Amino acid sequence: MTEPTDSPEKALQTEDIINGILGVIEREREREIISRRFGLFERKETLEQIGELLSITRERVRQLEKAVVARLKANAEAGELPHIADFETKVLTVLNPNGSLMRVATLTEQLKAPESRIEQARVAFIAQLCPQLIVIDEDDTHYLSVAIAATFDDKVKARIVEVVNAIKELGEPSTIDAVAAKANLTDLKQTEALARSSKQLATLNGLWGLVKWPVVNPKNIRDKIYVILKEHGKHMHFNDIAHAIKDSSFKRKDVTTQAIHNELIKDKRFVLVGRGIYALKEWGYEKGTVADIIAEILRKEGAALHRDEIVKRVLKSRYVKETTILLNLQGKPQFKRVAKATYILDDEAAA
Repeated sequence: MTEPTDSPEKALQTEDIINGILGVIEREREREIISRRFGLFERKETLEQIGELLSITRERVRQLEKAVVARLKANAEAGELPHIADFETKVLTVLNPNGSLMRVATLTEQLKAPESRIEQARVAFIAQLCPQLIVIDEDDTHYLSVAIAATFDDKVKARIVEVVNAIKELGEPSTIDAVAAKANLTDLKQTEALARSSKQLATLNGLWGLVKWPVVNPKNIRDKIYVILKEHGKHMHFNDIAHAIKDSSFKRKDVTTQAIHNELIKDKRFVLVGRGIYALKEWGYEKGTVADIIAEILRKEGAALHRDEIVKRVLKSRYVKETTILLNLQGKPQFKRVAKATYILDDEAAA
């Protein structure tokens, strides 16, 4: 019976690879520095922490780290590091059909390695030694990622910036096709891979945008309500909004209907347009009672209007019964009847 061949489906044993790499390092102090700096067995440590532990300066730790990594890369190039070639092949197999770039968290999952920060740290460290791979270190604008060197030629960060700028220029949440076209990129998977590696971007329901845009990155209940209404495209009852949020893919979506109703009342982006029914202000709705809407219609008209025309215009912005409109029209002193079923705005009474 033959052994199964290595493939991305077979769980990756990072500990064996790490132990093999560390075994090449002759000095115990240098093994300690590499293990602690890259978080290969416990959390990552700073230069200062390691220097204090080993009774050497911060700068000396940095120098030793740089020298050891350079030697390990040379060993990998020469085929002298155990399992590196197999690891590199596995990673290339995953990256090639996925835009040649992937966040380490996703890559670790695809390699079937156990899900943990230590596993991710190990994958990133091993990838750093592979001749055909590039590691993008995590910082304020980038996620820890791995890319195929031949695809990007050390310009992966510049490509990410191009995608971010394309979305900024589009100015609104857009499909990856639109983003790629704006960035002059032809490979949609690569465009998406670049976008996913940026901390400046977020995606939701097939649309990409800046993380500060609630449509793609809702951070609180109000933002989630906004996304639901935006997707629905028209007014909704607050009960329906609550159900939609619970059925969504949002994180932390277990909120009460009362909490949702309270946020609808407080946020100026939402307008009450009927009994418990809300719409987005950006759709052209204005806050106010039915009487306020009637008054604004008559004020804009500047002349008398028939009752039926008033009802017709009010129903364009409010989802109420016709009887509610008629009761306001007939029962409020600011509306003056000047002929049969015809009204004007009495400015003195409205003042």
